[in-house]
Amino acid sequence: MKVTITKFLKCAVIGGLLLTSQACNESILDEKPLAFLSPDVTLVKNSGFQSAIVALHQGVREVFGQDDFNTWWTLYLATDIGSIGVRDTYLRDYATQMTPTFRGVTWFWDWGYVTMLPRANQIIEYAQRPTAVWDDEAQKNAVIAEARFFRAYTMNLLTNLYGDIPIADKAYTEPKVDFQRAPRKEVLAFIAADLEFASQHLPLTTTIQGRITKDCADHLLSEVYISAGEYDKAIAAATAVISSGRNKLVTERFGSLRNQPGDHYSDMFKDGNQNRSSGNTENLWVVQYEFQTPGGVTAAGQAKLWLRGWGARYFDVRDPDNALGGVVTDSLGRGVSWIRPSNHVLYTIWDDPDDIRNSRFNIRRKWYYNNPASKYFRQEIKPHQYLDTLYHIYPSFIKIEGLSLAGATSGRTFSDLPMMRLAETYLLRAEAHLRKGDKVNAAADINTVRARAKARPVTPAQVTIDYLLDERLRELIIEEPRRLTLSRMGKLVERTKKYNGFATTITGIQEKNELFPIPQTFIDANFGFKISQNPGY
Repeated sequence: MKVTITKFLKCAVIGGLLLTSQACNESILDEKPLAFLSPDVTLVKNSGFQSAIVALHQGVREVFGQDDFNTWWTLYLATDIGSIGVRDTYLRDYATQMTPTFRGVTWFWDWGYVTMLPRANQIIEYAQRPTAVWDDEAQKNAVIAEARFFRAYTMNLLTNLYGDIPIADKAYTEPKVDFQRAPRKEVLAFIAADLEFASQHLPLTTTIQGRITKDCADHLLSEVYISAGEYDKAIAAATAVISSGRNKLVTERFGSLRNQPGDHYSDMFKDGNQNRSSGNTENLWVVQYEFQTPGGVTAAGQAKLWLRGWGARYFDVRDPDNALGGVVTDSLGRGVSWIRPSNHVLYTIWDDPDDIRNSRFNIRRKWYYNNPASKYFRQEIKPHQYLDTLYHIYPSFIKIEGLSLAGATSGRTFSDLPMMRLAETYLLRAEAHLRKGDKVNAAADINTVRARAKARPVTPAQVTIDYLLDERLRELIIEEPRRLTLSRMGKLVERTKKYNGFATTITGIQEKNELFPIPQTFIDANFGFKISQNPGY
């Protein structure tokens, strides 16, 4: 890498030492690093590219497992799911918090443009250089395809949150201060091209858990085509996943806990049951966690935060005598009540008593005093004056629970995290059918998912976008970053006002909040071109 200031200083020193008036020959100062990890050294053969791809997987894991504050949780809080239970500063009031300097707003922008996109673009560019040595074109294209998948995944998340965004299609080796926002339509076309290439060149299957396959690209491509209004293409992309013969909805008990009380839906979220090696035929993409393992996670603070974010603070509950009624247990962990689900999520959407997703194996609706020092020990917790049902006790989704290798009080688990499931592929195809006006086929896809859950079928006349969004809640609650779906569909403000149930959010939310503002840090740094702010901010 050439650094002008460094070269100037070196020239001056050399010139002084040699006592010569001749100009310094800059070519001798060109650096050729041989003993550290420079892309010029590492990105020349497949093994180096594979290491670089691992950094993309790491980047995805870190965006939602690295921070306790207004970051990943901004994709859930203050939506139709609910609002915050804990008494803290997380997003709860749009009027005062949702600004261009809000931490959650800058978090995703920086993750995309500082972490993910430079990494992906560097791989794509170096893979096509003549210095790169490949066994064959297929090997090269597979590497480029995985990098383009991650570029597409990142830009899709960004455009769903911010609308018009800069298209980052190259790796920059020097400062650039004149980025321009591209219209969302152009961004979606760019994303689709990446995914089309990925679909063509990614492997059909993989023996390495967590790696990206063709089905992952087609699943995301279906969503992107829907956003672009290309519904026939969306249906075809989803059908490629559904009809491939490689994937199947889980309909029978499986895994190491299959002989314990439960059902086939709850089995999918038990420790060790996320990957194909466990018998899970449904998950398409699973982010991998391995505690204190190189390439996994090396500290408790980097672990999966489902339990910490969604778990109730049962251990702080007071009994009817105002004595401590709860203690932390290994089986339930330590929730922090960051997200208190709305009544719509906990009660209204459950329209069928036979739906196993609402069974006692999947939603914990009864709680018991577990402090042996309380005289109410082992009695069911009932409403009373010392009980806060927004903070201490509320129905909990059991899929958040799991073994915490860092200790029960850490509030973090280490089971692998499902990013894409076949059930969602069916719901994406149902959405594409519905937007085409084909309610019959939309109902058929929804009913495939409902049949697995033993829920009664929906009729075509009942199928609407709101019904589909409710079905996504029933099937994908917690797994789905809800804000991304609602903003993609233009339904965030409408459904938050209708279903959130928390007064501060409802009074504060406005139409402008359908999208995030553009971060002020980016606007200020991009002084070579004036960036327009999203309307209303």
